[in-house]
Amino acid sequence: MRNPYHEFTAALLLILMACCWFACATDGFTGSYVRKAKKPKDMPLDADVFMLPPGYNAPNQVHITQGNIDGSAMIISWITNDEPGTNTVLFGTSNYNLSFQAEGRVNQYKFFNYTSGFIHHCTLKNLKFDTKYYYEVGIGHTRRKFWFNTPPKVGPDVPYTFGLIGDLGQSNDSNITLAHYESNPAKGQAVLFVGDLSYADNYNHNNIRWDTWGRFVERSAAYQPWIWTAGNHEIDFAPELGEVEPFKPYRNRYHVPYKASNSTAPFWYSIKRASAYIIVLASYSAYGMYTPQYQWLEAEFKSGKIDRSETPWLIVLMHSPWYNSYNYHYKEGESMRVMYEPWFVKYKVDVVFAGHVHAYERSHRISNIAYNIVNGNCRPVADLSAPVYITIGDGGNLEGLATNMTEPQPKYTAFREASFGHAIFSIKNRTHAYFEWHRNDDGVAVIADSMWFYNRVWNGIHDSV
Repeated sequence: MRNPYHEFTAALLLILMACCWFACATDGFTGSYVRKAKKPKDMPLDADVFMLPPGYNAPNQVHITQGNIDGSAMIISWITNDEPGTNTVLFGTSNYNLSFQAEGRVNQYKFFNYTSGFIHHCTLKNLKFDTKYYYEVGIGHTRRKFWFNTPPKVGPDVPYTFGLIGDLGQSNDSNITLAHYESNPAKGQAVLFVGDLSYADNYNHNNIRWDTWGRFVERSAAYQPWIWTAGNHEIDFAPELGEVEPFKPYRNRYHVPYKASNSTAPFWYSIKRASAYIIVLASYSAYGMYTPQYQWLEAEFKSGKIDRSETPWLIVLMHSPWYNSYNYHYKEGESMRVMYEPWFVKYKVDVVFAGHVHAYERSHRISNIAYNIVNGNCRPVADLSAPVYITIGDGGNLEGLATNMTEPQPKYTAFREASFGHAIFSIKNRTHAYFEWHRNDDGVAVIADSMWFYNRVWNGIHDSV
């Protein structure tokens, strides 16, 4: 028997779906908020956030990152300035009984007329999941104690909340961005950092600015893991100073677990965290066919390593965006897009986060993979198997905002705005995640842009309106 109510409901659903698809074929939204035109000012070198902690040989620039594939290890890094000291880390689940210890390694590097402090890296292994650990460094001299939480065991419906920051630098606006993130009621549990850390190269490659930046972010990076992506400001290629080894300061200071994912270099690697599989790519390392990065990424996708029944959410981090409607850095990521985008669509990447452009932008789910020389199909089109592309290079660095946008706004762009800020990506279960972007000039709880994500494998309906 026909049911008029069911027929009406079905017809209404079809209309709504058609409207959603039509929205992806119309112009997007440019934020109407107008930030006061002022160039960011660097925090002075005597700012309190740059100060060395008191005490002889006190550890500083303490930061942590995931130490293996599944989150049951943590890399602890710190610098001592007076002498190497010990490489020991004491740790445990009680603040009053650090019953375990691990030994790390120490190294130094020179850059032009600068010699670094003593850089320590130590990996804590066999950690329990979903557990608070306390750790102490500086054994034998000035001890400093911190803590972190390990992630839940990897699983398909494990909720987890990531913070997103990019192109941070060390200006007053950078400080506001970090404070805003720390105060966000969404409570990010780990930071996905999409590149461009200290901007030391903008100070004539003065590596003291690597030290100040490390002390600046310690207040967050010592307590929750920051997942690192290398940007162009990490290259530090300065032949005029006799420095021809790319990424020297970054590579010495910021270790990542690249070998655990069979990578041959620390600039591209992958990890699992809760219900997410995270791939980090290198925009400034060779990525063409036959290169190590290409072969590694091909193996990531084709070998079956990415099990969406275990880690439903497939996230990619890179520095240079593939889709960018600002006139700054326009099409710099185009050749990498041409190489890798077909894989992103075939294997249904959920979201790609990038930086580089000092503004915020979110795309619809689109792809541009049909072109074959003769067909002329070279425009982005709506594609439910494609990722959403989000540019979050709005951390606040000295170079300022990217305010010059292409006009008219491309139809593939859902939202864009030239303001400093940060974002949150909160996974709820295998089917849903919630993304929110926060503008620095608003209150900490104000959401300037947001989107419910539907997982491409488990709930692949239209979601990018």
